[in-house]
Amino acid sequence: MPRSGGCLCGGVRYEVEGPLAPVQLCHCGECRKAQGSAFGANMPVASAAFRLLQGEDLLREHRASPGKRRVFCGACGSPIFSQRDAAPQTVRLRVGTLDGDGEGLTVGFHIHAASKAAWCPIEDGRPAYSGEAPD
Repeated sequence: MPRSGGCLCGGVRYEVEGPLAPVQLCHCGECRKAQGSAFGANMPVASAAFRLLQGEDLLREHRASPGKRRVFCGACGSPIFSQRDAAPQTVRLRVGTLDGDGEGLTVGFHIHAASKAAWCPIEDGRPAYSGEAPD
């Protein structure tokens, strides 16, 4: 059963097919800035499993770092996903854009914990990697 999601204004809508991976909480400075929060809640999704239903004309992108695009709604600013040029087969979906309360989803781990916000301790017992997660 597909899960649906979209941006704050409702102009961008999408569906994701198949089982969903655990949520990855990224504490890097770019994710904190892009999300306006202590971390980004991301989930890798196969590009083939992500289907844009509406709002393609609203999508904008920003390249804060080489080889990576951050895609967001140009009307309301909601971040939708990021994608690396070297890995077009995967999008990193912004989990907060999924509809509903996220029932059935779990946090897998934290990445870039070495650069986390000082005001947000990591105390959930999940693995916390100083940089990227190991393969």
